[in-house]
Amino acid sequence: MDPQAARSYILRRLREQLPAARTYHCLEHTLDVYASAVDIAEQEGVTGEGLALLKVAALYHDAGFTVQDLEHEKVGCVVVREMLPGFGFAPEQIELVCDMIMATRIPQAPRNKLARILCDADLDYLGRPDFVRIGSTLFTEMKHYGVLSTEREWNELQERFLERHKYFTATNKRLREPVKQEHLAAVKAWLANNP
Repeated sequence: MDPQAARSYILRRLREQLPAARTYHCLEHTLDVYASAVDIAEQEGVTGEGLALLKVAALYHDAGFTVQDLEHEKVGCVVVREMLPGFGFAPEQIELVCDMIMATRIPQAPRNKLARILCDADLDYLGRPDFVRIGSTLFTEMKHYGVLSTEREWNELQERFLERHKYFTATNKRLREPVKQEHLAAVKAWLANNP
């Protein structure tokens, strides 16, 4: 398999084909998820082929947005199944990548260690200092697509999401969960002060 060629292809495709209105599901998000996945994998002891496939899954996890808005994980797997054979990936490797991508669908449902890492990487920002900055890009995207319109609706959505969300890896439970709870408290305070 040639992960470097697979990486070059998808980064070019994301750069050229993601809609400009995708201010959150953009190239920067993909690169952030990739970096988070690598960091978590290192702390979780993932190496070798597993790490290589995790990196590919991170790069391709939102590829479906280059085709359509809904069911982007399923469409991302269509992209994976079309493109990765040409980069020398075996059928079982491709299915593992797709399994990781499908696990990121909300509500997340990872079935193995690699999928748990990718799920945590995809929502790593929920427990980081850049939570507000990254969240604002999602708010902008959701407003553009008519999902919500006011800051109150946004914070009500964030409150529900943060209350339901859970990290899967020991790494993120330790490093991100406490900060995520601080963000949840801040969102609740905002809602209390802005009736």
